[in-house]
Amino acid sequence: MLDVNQFNQRAWDAQVESGNQWTIPVSTEEVQAARQGNWDIFLTPTKPVPKEWFPDLKGLSVLCLGGGGGQQGPLLAAAGAEVTVFDQSPKQLAQDRMVAERDNLNIQTVQGDMADLSALDDGIFDLIVHPVSNCFVADVRPVWREVERVLKLGGQLFSGLVNPLIYIFEQEGFEKGLFKIVNAIPYSDLKSLSAEKLKEYEEKHYPLEFGHSLNDLITGQIEAGLLITGFYEDTWDLHALSKHIATFFVTRARKD
Repeated sequence: MLDVNQFNQRAWDAQVESGNQWTIPVSTEEVQAARQGNWDIFLTPTKPVPKEWFPDLKGLSVLCLGGGGGQQGPLLAAAGAEVTVFDQSPKQLAQDRMVAERDNLNIQTVQGDMADLSALDDGIFDLIVHPVSNCFVADVRPVWREVERVLKLGGQLFSGLVNPLIYIFEQEGFEKGLFKIVNAIPYSDLKSLSAEKLKEYEEKHYPLEFGHSLNDLITGQIEAGLLITGFYEDTWDLHALSKHIATFFVTRARKD
C-alpha cells in the first residue's frame, strides 16, 4: 500500500528543488523589516492574517505546523517569538534553518507527520500557525487533536484551509474554468486517480491531495476542544472557481 507521508515528503523535497512558490524563503530585507515591527504572514495565497488576531509576539512560543519553507517562521522569530517549525519535508525545513543562520534567528525545526506530534510535549505553545497543508493528509481530525494537546490553555490556532468544493470537479479542466462535477467530498487522490495518473504524479513530484469535508475541517476543531473565534476567506487566480466563490478560508480557534 502506498505510504502517503513518504510520497508527499519526496514530492515536497522535489518542489524545493524546482522552486515552487511555497518553498521560497523570505529575504534578509523582510526579516529586518519584521524586526522593526513591519511584517505580515500568509496562511492562504493572497490575504495576510489580520494583525489584530495576534497577541504580543515577544517571548511567545509559536509552532508553525506544516509550515516549512522559510516563510512564516523567520518573520515570527524576527518579530520576537520563540519559533518551532514542524514539517514533513526535510528540504522545506532546511529553508528555515538557512534563513535562521543567515539572519541570526533562533528557530527550532522538527521533521514529522502533522497528525502525530508526539515529538512535542503537552501544552507548550501559545500560538500555532498552520498554513494550507492539511490537504496533504488523509485524515485531518488527528491533526486537530494533536494541536489541542500541544497548545497551552488559552492558546490559539490559525489555520489556512482549502474549500473542499475545488475537489468535486474533474481535474483536467478545473484550472481552465471547465467545472464538470465528477467527485464527492471527502475526496482522495488515492481513490480518484488512476494507476497511470498516480505514476505520473510520482514522476512529476506532485503531492497527493485530500479534500476534507467542512464537518471535518470545522466541527473537527470544535470536537477536539477548540473554540472557533475568527474566520476570513481568500481566493487565488490559479483557481478559475475563485471568480465565483472563495477557494480558501482561515479559521482562528482557541483552547479554553
